[in-house]
Amino acid sequence: MAVYQWKGKKHTGEYLKGEMTAQNPALVVKELRKADVYPINIREKSEFFTLSLQGTKEIGYKTRISDKALIVFTRQFSSLIDSGVPILQGLAIVIEQQKNKGLKGILLAIKESIEGGASLSDSLKKFPRVFNNLYVNLVEAGEKGGVLERVFKRLSVYFEKILRLKRKIKGAMIYPIVVLSVAVAVIVILMTFVIPIFASLFAGVGAKLPPLTRDVIAFSNFVRAYILYIIIAISLFIFGLRMYYRRENGRRNIDLLFLRIPLIGVLLKKVAIARFARTLSTMIESGVPILAGLEIVSKTSGNKIIEESLIQTKQDISAGSFFSAALNKTNLFPPLVIQMISVGEKTGNLDAMLSKVADYYDEEVDDAVSNLTQMLEPVLIIFLGIVVGTLVVAMYLPIFNLGKAIKG
Repeated sequence: MAVYQWKGKKHTGEYLKGEMTAQNPALVVKELRKADVYPINIREKSEFFTLSLQGTKEIGYKTRISDKALIVFTRQFSSLIDSGVPILQGLAIVIEQQKNKGLKGILLAIKESIEGGASLSDSLKKFPRVFNNLYVNLVEAGEKGGVLERVFKRLSVYFEKILRLKRKIKGAMIYPIVVLSVAVAVIVILMTFVIPIFASLFAGVGAKLPPLTRDVIAFSNFVRAYILYIIIAISLFIFGLRMYYRRENGRRNIDLLFLRIPLIGVLLKKVAIARFARTLSTMIESGVPILAGLEIVSKTSGNKIIEESLIQTKQDISAGSFFSAALNKTNLFPPLVIQMISVGEKTGNLDAMLSKVADYYDEEVDDAVSNLTQMLEPVLIIFLGIVVGTLVVAMYLPIFNLGKAIKG
């Protein structure tokens, strides 16, 4: 006797599920038919784990999972597959240990899909917000080549390095954002609270104010009177910019502008090269053809200009060009990258060369982030000093003039 889990539907349209002890699935079907239930799915309950969707939130097409949660799952699943654990049993183990309810529900759905006869890659495709094209294509290549354990190991290493790259960029942005936020907060406080007090004081004295003081007080009055409209205008501008970025030409123009900004453009280009080399290296090493790899890499580049360049590279390769020659025509990749890729083509070690390019540009990103931080720090401090200093001087000038008049 075995325990079977079943799902069924009544003639009224109501869906039911439950468990039943029987000698075989045919007897489960017979008993369900007696109860006026049409069986949809019947499977033997796992001997190792009892899995329940109770307490798991509803999982949909647009469910998102954090990068860290995905990396942890990939690493755990890679270790289990590498140890010879079957896919379904490996999923069951990961699900049992999974604390992230969203990911747990997704993995349960994937497990049920595989039990229904689908492949692992096809099951992953149902959740594109979690498992992107790169992930799915590598898993599919691993299934076809019988090297699934290697693919998951490469995926875990790849995502860990990409996450480390993202953290470097976020770390570089934290300092300027904090300083600018403090500057804006100080200016708003001075304009709305401090300067009006000085303005009332000067109006009571009746002294003639210096031009700088008059201008600052006029600007303060303007900000206080139209603060709501200013906030609305800024919100509309940000909304309009986001809508413009969603358009093909808008995204191209804004991405091109970012690439041309001193220091920031250099950093973004190095990040894009590191990501491009790392992703393509992982795909080629896993058995994905270079043309299919370029198609996926172009969509994960994060920049429209680089995306179009990689698509053009793919077309040139299809027309018979060498990869290095086609990449050189884009004028976006440094000679070092082109030469290393050319050597990789000639020696048959393109994946290894791309991996070295990625490692090299990871270090370059570190240097670029450090340089950007060092350059921005004095610039932001000077900016903050000039703005706040100007406001303070403007408020104290009349007091100095009044003191001189009294002495005179």
